[in-house]
Amino acid sequence: MTSWFEEPKGGRARGPRALARAWFEVLVRPRRLFANGVAPGDQAPALTFAVAVAAVYTLGWIVSDPGVVPGIVVSVPVSATILFLLVVVLLAPVGLHLTAAVATVSVILASVELDGGLALRDRGGVSETVQVVAYASSPMALAGPPIPELRVVCGAYAAVLLLIGFRTVHGTTPARTLLAGIPPALLGYGVGYRTVAAVRTLIG
Repeated sequence: MTSWFEEPKGGRARGPRALARAWFEVLVRPRRLFANGVAPGDQAPALTFAVAVAAVYTLGWIVSDPGVVPGIVVSVPVSATILFLLVVVLLAPVGLHLTAAVATVSVILASVELDGGLALRDRGGVSETVQVVAYASSPMALAGPPIPELRVVCGAYAAVLLLIGFRTVHGTTPARTLLAGIPPALLGYGVGYRTVAAVRTLIG
């Protein structure tokens, strides 16, 4: 997960400008990014990208709704800073690891043939799955403000991007892509980014 290839064959460029370009590209040209920007073993840029998305999401939430900041210390700004750092340093990387693990298992299970074999010869590897999960989270950077409609739209778009990524990288059929994509999308974008809670709010 933390490997960083200095001269990867393919994969993403480095630096803040490259992060911004990747964010924009995956929103408007996802197939192109997943086809050209996902490289075997080049996971560290994806981890950086996922952390950046989570950081922007958290910052947007804190700024738009300061009441969400727990009383870690007496000072609200200090509590907000601690919460932000906790998300960036711990929660975002752990969340990506867990979602990627679920995604990997889902891809394997979705690739099981009816005769008991595995249709994995043309599939991408674990590192490619991690990268797809990370880059598909792009819309969640806009979902910080606690507006249920906004979070639902962003979460749904992230799920669609995940399906596009699986289809592009792993070459799965539409049905297998859907089967592989639903569990990690529900965990990563539904629970992690509170899209499910937003849906419940709208229904209630």
